[in-house]
Amino acid sequence: MKMDILVACEESGVVRDAFIQQGHNALSCDLLPTSSPGPHYRGDVFNIINDGWDLMIAHPPCTFLSVSGAQWFYHPDDKHLPTEKRRRHPKYPNRHENRADAIDFFMRLAEADIPRIAIENPVCVMSSHWRKPDQIIQPYEYGDPFKKTTCLWLKGLPALTPTNVVKPEIVTYGDGSRFSADYGFHKGGGARSKTYQGIANAMAQQWGLSWL
Repeated sequence: MKMDILVACEESGVVRDAFIQQGHNALSCDLLPTSSPGPHYRGDVFNIINDGWDLMIAHPPCTFLSVSGAQWFYHPDDKHLPTEKRRRHPKYPNRHENRADAIDFFMRLAEADIPRIAIENPVCVMSSHWRKPDQIIQPYEYGDPFKKTTCLWLKGLPALTPTNVVKPEIVTYGDGSRFSADYGFHKGGGARSKTYQGIANAMAQQWGLSWL
C-alpha cells in the first residue's frame, strides 16, 4: 500500500526521494526551491499540512533551538552573572524572540493532525521545553562514517534500527583538535544539515512499512 508522505523543511529531496524509491507518494516542502528535481511544494508547510498525509517527517530549522547556539543569547561580559541578570547579546538582541518563534514552529509540527510523525533536530532546547527525544541516532549507524548526533521525536512510529554500523572517520587538525571527517566541510559553510543517505534509506525502508 502506498503512503502519502510529507517531508517538511527539506529542500535537498534526500528523504523524499528515498520514500519515492520505496513506492510511496512523497512531497518535500520548503521555503526554498528543491535542489533535486522531484515533487516539491515551495511555501509555508502549514498551507498543506492538513491535506490528509499518512506520515510527516519534519526537519525544523535548528538555528535558534540548538544548545550549541546558547552562547549567543547573553552578553559575553556577563558570564559570571546568574542567567536572569545577564544582558542580551549586543549583536543578537532578538535571539530570545527568535527562539520562542522556533519553539512555536516545532510544536505546531508536533501537534499536527497526522497519525505518524517524526521530527528531527540536533540536541536542542525541546528536550526541556517539551520532552526528551524518543531516539538519538548517528550517521555511522547507517553506513555513513560520520558523527552527527541526531534526535528524533516520534509519534506512531517505531524507533529506527541501525542498518550498517561503521567506524566514524576522524580528522586531526594542526592544533591537535579532532573532529568528525565532515567537520571541515561544515566549517567551510557546507550544508551539513542535509540528511545522510543511510538515515534517509532507513526511514523509508522501516517507516515505509509502518502502515502494516
